[in-house]
Amino acid sequence: MTTLRNIHKIPALIVLVLLAMSTVAGCASHGSAPSLTRAASAAKSLDADGFIQQWLILEPITANGDTQNAVQETVKTEHFPNELTVIPHDGDQVTVNGAELTWHVVDTNEYNVNLYYFAAACGKNANNALFWAVAVVNCPKEMTNVRLAIGSNSASVWWVNGQEVIGIYGDRQTIIDDGVSKQLTLKKGRNVVRGAIVNRSGAADFCARLLDADEKPLKGFTVGVSDTKK
Repeated sequence: MTTLRNIHKIPALIVLVLLAMSTVAGCASHGSAPSLTRAASAAKSLDADGFIQQWLILEPITANGDTQNAVQETVKTEHFPNELTVIPHDGDQVTVNGAELTWHVVDTNEYNVNLYYFAAACGKNANNALFWAVAVVNCPKEMTNVRLAIGSNSASVWWVNGQEVIGIYGDRQTIIDDGVSKQLTLKKGRNVVRGAIVNRSGAADFCARLLDADEKPLKGFTVGVSDTKK
């Protein structure tokens, strides 16, 4: 069942479509139906393969082009204050080109986050769109030799604790570990993973996980927003 913070405001027809559709052409999925729900708690454990399943996602911003130059220009253009540093709360709003856009904290029970369904549930278009996604990784201790591994449809750029670490470009489908960063150090406490996904048309989704020094899914941490607004 697809549910967001303002699901009661979504037209019934859209809800029925979301419940009935199981895939979008070209969209990566290994489940029988999409499942994107409002986060039930402020923290979430990883799935068996280490994928991050809780994110704060901003409603889409209009963007054009999925080449490296176009995407880098898009993500380096400030659409709202502190775009590359903000740690938002559920329900926070920003103004972009005169329009109010809302951050939503969502869980998925899949390895990927389906932005096509997210946009539809918000009454937005996933084509020619920039999606900002933020995850807060909480580590009980410092973790070294960590890599961020991502996939997206289409292009995306990723930061860890404010440092740009990986980017993939062009009209592509989501492939697990399609882009892998150099080795990183996660500090004890809160770490911020930030992604900018730029979709040209059609299916839109992404996946992300952290790998250890042996390139296996990193364990021993949780993902969540400790001060999520209710």
